[in-house]
Amino acid sequence: MNSLIWIAQVVLAGFFIVTGTFKLFAFAPLVQALQDRAQTPIAMPSVQGRFLGLFEVTLGFGVLTPDLLTPDGHVPVFLIARLSAAGLALLMVGASIYHARRKESAALAISLFLLALFVIVGRWPAF
Repeated sequence: MNSLIWIAQVVLAGFFIVTGTFKLFAFAPLVQALQDRAQTPIAMPSVQGRFLGLFEVTLGFGVLTPDLLTPDGHVPVFLIARLSAAGLALLMVGASIYHARRKESAALAISLFLLALFVIVGRWPAF
């Protein structure tokens, strides 16, 4: 089960690191390509897009950090992976609402939300 959770973490982190990097460094061409494809304007300022990109990259790297345990090996000291996955899950809730309001498919956002939820539950400590 641990291997499956690590695969989910790597997929989740890889997706958000890549998309966040595009939002950080190539926001204008990304918005232009999306507007051409959807034929509707995207009402998101550049600053907000870059902030979301930074948030995605930070949480993407956070999902890859393993929990450190106390010397007895029972209580996790750092919960960075779970907290990062929770942040990404909340981000995907917002993304699904955004896409639903634009009358676009929110299937990818919902799938990533479920993947983040799987990581949260899978990394929950078993006492």
